[in-house]
Amino acid sequence: MMKRIRLRKTIYSLGAMLLLLGFCSCKDSTLNELKIGDWRGTMQVSNTEELPFNFELSKTEDGTLLMTLKNADERVKVNEIILDKDSIIIKMPVFEGYIAGTYSETEIQGAFIKESLDRVVPFHASFGNSTRFEINTAPKVDLSGIWKVDFEYDTEDAYPAKGIFYQDEGIVTGTFRTTTGDYRYLEGVVDGSTLKLSTFDGAHVFLFTAKANDSTLEGVFYSGNHSVEKFRAVRDSTFELPSANDLTFIKEGYDRFDFSFPNESGQLVGLQDSIFRNKVVLVQVMGTWCPNCLDETKFYMEYLKNNPNTDVQIVGLAFEYAKTEAKAFDGIRRLKDRIGVTYPILLAQIGTSNKTKANEKLPMLNHVLSYPTTIYLDKKGDVQKIHTGFNGPATGDTYVAFKKEFDATIKKLLAE
Repeated sequence: MMKRIRLRKTIYSLGAMLLLLGFCSCKDSTLNELKIGDWRGTMQVSNTEELPFNFELSKTEDGTLLMTLKNADERVKVNEIILDKDSIIIKMPVFEGYIAGTYSETEIQGAFIKESLDRVVPFHASFGNSTRFEINTAPKVDLSGIWKVDFEYDTEDAYPAKGIFYQDEGIVTGTFRTTTGDYRYLEGVVDGSTLKLSTFDGAHVFLFTAKANDSTLEGVFYSGNHSVEKFRAVRDSTFELPSANDLTFIKEGYDRFDFSFPNESGQLVGLQDSIFRNKVVLVQVMGTWCPNCLDETKFYMEYLKNNPNTDVQIVGLAFEYAKTEAKAFDGIRRLKDRIGVTYPILLAQIGTSNKTKANEKLPMLNHVLSYPTTIYLDKKGDVQKIHTGFNGPATGDTYVAFKKEFDATIKKLLAE
């Protein structure tokens, strides 16, 4: 325990020192140069398990150091990197997490840190290795297809999921869909009869391991080093999750959805304000820490860019685990700046992303089940639909179907 406390203090001190310098890309030729090319990173998620992921270091035309995280078809660009003597800090895009530690030309040693949650995950990276997981034994199964999954089975916290996997020889990609969203772009292998999948996208540190045969999976899901869940699965090509449009609704006794939360200027904003009048309104319950929310925000911005003259107004309600209002608004500004968000994002909550607490802020909902959740209001301000969660690009056909449904819904509301 004392060793872990010392690690936290050391990392936080390093992070604080480098943050004072301001985030920028280092071009100081007197510093050691990190090798350009393929790297392999690992996160220590338990005493016995480490999560591997791949990234590439390169330089832009102006000499800026660029880190590209790779998860299946996903590419996450990270360009806020500071080198100071033998110390390094890598700030993740949009999200608050960062990697801090020491480095040489071919090695980085440190931790991935989320200060607001007091989470520190040991991190190591080495140059010249593009392998994610080693395959020691030829695959004995092909896991391609649809799987009915139960996480935390036989507990009061049990929840369903849909596994969608694609296997090419020993390489596996895909994701798990849940009622609250997807578990990102996953990439891994089948080693003999063992499935291994991982992702690190700058926010989530996810590792899945399972014993597999042609029809069943029995495994463990590690989320960083703070959460461990059991899961089991069976093949089921017909399995589908409950409709995302049926999970959240307005409670009996309430006839309207409303809110009043501050913007960055401290002004309270609510649905009675003029920017919402005679508009189709989408109220996005979200958090700047949430990758599924980021996917949804990118989708909304793409829609607004392609449909600039529609009478649609989007507003975000941010439920933040940042411990102060100032830090929460810093996160909101960072999201808006990095993604180019043009719609208002209001601060609904600080200090926790607890959904029970969130529901207290929006008591007209039966529950806040997921970040994100979007409430669709017609031009009269009446709720026409509530969509729980967001299944993004990693879900393939599900994402395509969502986009078609979204377009049809908005056209219908605009025509009324």
